[in-house]
Amino acid sequence: MSRFIIFGFLLATCSIAFASDPSPLQDFCVADPNSPGKDYISQHMVLIAIFIDVHIHNKVSIFVYAVFVNGAVCKDANLVQADDFLFRGLHLMGNTSNDVGSNVTAVNVASLPGLNTLGISMARIDFATGGINPPHTHPRATEVLTVIEGSLLAGFVTSNPENRLITKVLVKGDVFVFPQSLIHFQKNIGKGYAIAIAGLSSQNPGVITIANAMFGSNPNTAGDVLAKAFQVDIKVVHQIQSKF
Repeated sequence: MSRFIIFGFLLATCSIAFASDPSPLQDFCVADPNSPGKDYISQHMVLIAIFIDVHIHNKVSIFVYAVFVNGAVCKDANLVQADDFLFRGLHLMGNTSNDVGSNVTAVNVASLPGLNTLGISMARIDFATGGINPPHTHPRATEVLTVIEGSLLAGFVTSNPENRLITKVLVKGDVFVFPQSLIHFQKNIGKGYAIAIAGLSSQNPGVITIANAMFGSNPNTAGDVLAKAFQVDIKVVHQIQSKF
């Protein structure tokens, strides 16, 4: 029996190749976390693989598989309610009693289903005195930060080979931009608490905290790799890893 398998990959739109969150084709696509994914598929966000088996007796079998690349299954538009577009509680201060002295309250598609496919999200960041939002990146979003209360030292580092550090002291009302994927941070340099609001150009921007990723990976990154990368003794690496 001769067998030929044809692999066709169809994107919901070609724009997915050019942007992390393409423009929607409908008014809204409220995320439905309870859907098995059979009826309503989030436009732009699905990669379809078509497998066609051609057998010697000219019998053709077609199998279609859907893989969610980004985004969530759409809720039936007739079942959408106002609460699907509502998030409450951003006025509440986050708990900053932790090792870094900050707290991030994220408002993304996971907590606000109406954001699905709309390409935006936001967050509130609370800082205790001396608290930091440690160096991190958002792989899928640019961030616009607005200081609501207090003063912050904000900065980001450009890519290799320059690795240029760009920083600015921000006060109430200031707005600062962190380009997509670049490592950035904030530190409360005031005498009291600080609050900032961040807008992000993705419904699901993602976050990679550098220290956690390097020293708190699961399983652990090999100590000798980190020791050579950071040019420190391997005992120092193990000591840092024990904190994560």
